[in-house]
Amino acid sequence: MRISVIGCGYLGAVHAACMAKLGHQVVGIDVDENKIAALSSAKAPFYEPGLDTLLQSVQETGRLAFTTDMAAAAGSDVHFICVGTPQKKGENGADMTYVNAALIDLLPFLAPGNVVVGKSTVPVGTAARLAELVTDHQPDAHLVWNPEFLREGHAVSDTLQPDRFVYGVNDGSEEHPAVQVLDEVYASPLGAGAPRLVMDLPTAELVKTAANSFLATKISFINAMAELCDAAGADVTHLAEAIGMDDRIGRKFLQAGIGFGGGCLPKDIRAFMARAGELGADQALTFLREVDAINMRRRTRVVELTRELCGNSLLGKRLTVLGAAFKPESDDVRDSPALSIAAQLQLQGAVVTVTDPKALENAALRFPELQYVQDPERAVRNAEAILLLTEWQEYRDLDPHLLKESMATPRILDGRNVLDPAKWRAAGWHYRGLGRP
Repeated sequence: MRISVIGCGYLGAVHAACMAKLGHQVVGIDVDENKIAALSSAKAPFYEPGLDTLLQSVQETGRLAFTTDMAAAAGSDVHFICVGTPQKKGENGADMTYVNAALIDLLPFLAPGNVVVGKSTVPVGTAARLAELVTDHQPDAHLVWNPEFLREGHAVSDTLQPDRFVYGVNDGSEEHPAVQVLDEVYASPLGAGAPRLVMDLPTAELVKTAANSFLATKISFINAMAELCDAAGADVTHLAEAIGMDDRIGRKFLQAGIGFGGGCLPKDIRAFMARAGELGADQALTFLREVDAINMRRRTRVVELTRELCGNSLLGKRLTVLGAAFKPESDDVRDSPALSIAAQLQLQGAVVTVTDPKALENAALRFPELQYVQDPERAVRNAEAILLLTEWQEYRDLDPHLLKESMATPRILDGRNVLDPAKWRAAGWHYRGLGRP
């Protein structure tokens, strides 16, 4: 099929490359000339494992091209809208500027039978409004909402082998003509057994925000338990293991630490609350305020624990932060708890050095006042304490005996609870975890 992908940021670039991998003829469209130039030369403007290799392989087939010209969408059968929906400045709601602009710019190039597919995470009710614009301009075109469920660091596999497809159509019917079109787009993963759900537009819009809100709640729950464990002298890792054995609860996302960040969970739960308020159902989601508050409180807690670890004073202390990205296998520092903690420590008088395998360039743009060192061995030299805040595998594999030789004082705060406390203490370190005695 001929496919256009409008918006070539994280979601759109991955989606365009994967659709070409599935055998479709794809054009990616974005207003950012630098982004288009990078993608056209098979270089993603962000780090995502496997994406550069995929871009190169599909571009060699001639099935993938990138442009800034919206007219290139003409002739495509399916148009995917993959633009961002950031949080509004000074508000909790989602900024729909880019979604609205993408659709309006696309309308002149729609043909009868075309399917417009929304993948962006939007407030419920958006799809119905956009569907009216589509049918007013081209009565024989259709709008579908097909939310994405990508995990940064696993986006390529999540697109090519997803755990489910969700199609939102205006009548919620399997017989809707757009369902057959999307089935053709996704024929390969569907043939491999990926489940598919067809539902009405508002339900499909709610799936992504509801899923993210549930995951955020689970993370904040175990972090609240970590606070209680600190007070009671209990061990949150053993607690999580025990309650996670209940298959109604499950072990995933029960890893206590410094909290969640990134470009999705924080802004999505805030936009969810804002939209519920607009619909008069704000009381249904008041618990998400505490979920958000617990998450933000973790950052302050790490600063407090670091002060305790350093003898109740941060002034002039040389600290090394391992990790700047909000999660491993990513260079994304949007709302990164690791970077936020590093900045707070610096504000309170510490001398902070940050290292990260992929995210230092983005981190320096966000907090230029911090010191950045690519080589972790050099970053920890003469440090008085280390904070492991992003659980890259290379940090999990550090040898405490070798690392100790570079330190002024062997102290470590394990902000992700991924290290073996006994191993580090046996090597002579003062180890501190979160919610662990």
